[in-house]
Amino acid sequence: MSELITADLVDLDLSAETKDAAARSLAGRMVEAGRVTDLDGFLADVAAREAQMPTGLDGGIGIPHCRSEHVTEPTLAFGRSADGIDFGAPDGPADLVFLIAAPAGADDDHLTILSGLARRLMDPGFTGALRAEADPGAAAALIRGEEVPAAVPEDSATRTPEPADTDADAAPEPFRIVAVTSCPTGIAHTYMAAESLEAAARAEGVVLDVETQGSAGFERLDPAVIAAADAVIWAHDVDIREKARFGGKPVVDTGVKAGINRPAELIAEARRKAERGEISRFADGRDEADSGTGGSAGASGHFGVRLRTYLMSGVSYMVPFVAAGGLLIALSFAIGGYEIASAKSVADHFVWGEAASWAALLNQIGTAAFGFLVPVLAGYIAYGMADRPALVPGFVGGAIALTIDAGFLGGLVAGLLAGAAVMAIQRVKVHPTLRGIMPVLVIPLLASIAVGFLMFIVVGKPIASLQNALTDWLNGLSGSNAVILGVVLGLMMCFDMGGPLNKVAYAFAVGGLADPTPGSLKVMAAVMAAGMVPPLALALATTVRRGLFTATERENGRAAWVLGASFITEGAIPFAAADPLRVIPSVMAGGAVTGALSMAFGCTLRAPHGGVFVVPLIGEPFLYLLAIAAGTAVSTALVVVLKGMRRTPAPAPAEDGSGVTVAA
Repeated sequence: MSELITADLVDLDLSAETKDAAARSLAGRMVEAGRVTDLDGFLADVAAREAQMPTGLDGGIGIPHCRSEHVTEPTLAFGRSADGIDFGAPDGPADLVFLIAAPAGADDDHLTILSGLARRLMDPGFTGALRAEADPGAAAALIRGEEVPAAVPEDSATRTPEPADTDADAAPEPFRIVAVTSCPTGIAHTYMAAESLEAAARAEGVVLDVETQGSAGFERLDPAVIAAADAVIWAHDVDIREKARFGGKPVVDTGVKAGINRPAELIAEARRKAERGEISRFADGRDEADSGTGGSAGASGHFGVRLRTYLMSGVSYMVPFVAAGGLLIALSFAIGGYEIASAKSVADHFVWGEAASWAALLNQIGTAAFGFLVPVLAGYIAYGMADRPALVPGFVGGAIALTIDAGFLGGLVAGLLAGAAVMAIQRVKVHPTLRGIMPVLVIPLLASIAVGFLMFIVVGKPIASLQNALTDWLNGLSGSNAVILGVVLGLMMCFDMGGPLNKVAYAFAVGGLADPTPGSLKVMAAVMAAGMVPPLALALATTVRRGLFTATERENGRAAWVLGASFITEGAIPFAAADPLRVIPSVMAGGAVTGALSMAFGCTLRAPHGGVFVVPLIGEPFLYLLAIAAGTAVSTALVVVLKGMRRTPAPAPAEDGSGVTVAA
């Protein structure tokens, strides 16, 4: 196992001025060391992770990181900046920059080392020693843990402080908290939040045990430790696994960044919840506070926000089935033509040397994958609402939706009904002796009966009629009607670039693939084409008129080429955040043009994602690329014109400090 960091991966005089330039500089060292195979591909993955959440931390620390297929082994590069670099931390720029690179399938040993580093970043003695170190080799050794900074107190690893002397005969029982931390990547923030919470707990005399649900898996807290806890803190940006273990405790549910930046506040909130007697029940499948505030702890907020979260939970689990099934079916058509869909079962007739047999095999595998779409959609909508007990009634409802030809809409309704049925049953008070069988027997049984009755007898037929009407409408779209739909979808995809409207349009398109028709395939093609326009347009604009953009925006523009080509609309978010009044209308116009042209050209797409990499599987591929190019050109022209109207031509360096870049 190679060393995580060596002297060649340390830059104690990092001269980069922006976070993108810093990442490129440090990543270049990784390329030279043979740890990264594709610089631009890796930086695109770093930028995609950065778009999810800024990686700047209080205390002058920046930790850009990602998991990437372009990384050969877990690696860390360190840079120290004299002037500081803005990584989005609340307290200002970072002078210590750690670029963490993990392979897509990193082993547990390496990830454990990375998690240990993340914890040490919360130690002022460690960061202080790095700021003072003058030798790259010594800095690398310090990061590897081979040298202990002198400023670290000997008892810094002590879990709890010695009880203070009191006049009482016995010290009072300390307040006990169990915490769970997790983040999307599971490399850095997960462990830094754990360390920050532990440090705050030590300072306040609180006994705190943390379970880190990171990339290397997680080691469950001892049930006795959970049982003895007075409160629970969840600092997470992905779902907490096995929530049921924490039933009967007051729960503070927040994001992982809060665990890093505001640990004392979270501990104080946990104390207040415990004093008020608030508890949440999960052990019997419940997810409601006894204080009267029902609903999932992880799905709080406005009803519309919760509903979107539930629906997107189902869509996110359905997309892999759509991707695999759609690509297999598209490949089968490319090999054997559209008539291959009516071929005999390959179980009865398969000739190894015939292309038609292989095409039929791909088609029938893809069709089998498609058979899961609606049940998976319904099952995981229900799961998002009421956790594991809702899976069975959700899947049952989705299967019934297929039986009665209610399709995608039937799956949506079945999932919502299943989740609501389970949540209603969970509100019923039961004797403690029955709680063990509630989530595995009683709740799935009763909820499945309720959902089955509603789908077969009450709402199934009206939904099936609506689904058929929608299918007929999509199939009948032609001329101006198709173009208008393309315009609307294009506007939605480009308005908030990954936000709620974008997700609604995408979910509508992916849902159509559950029962593919010529109309639904056109919708999917228009949605993906429009979603590629914003990052491609901004990338082109930063290339043709560099003087209109800051150095940071030009760096983002390089990454936007890859993100746009890969159908990652979020690649345009940094530009929209810096200049929303000019960027957003411009990309919306281009998206509308692309969506309209794609529909007018009759382009079709069976894959829910892939960007230019699935163009060979697109119907009318050359016209499809033309539609994307046209929309990109329109957006680029508008961005350049609108930005040019508010600026006078000047060299790029003079622009950066003159206030011409305005934020919304």
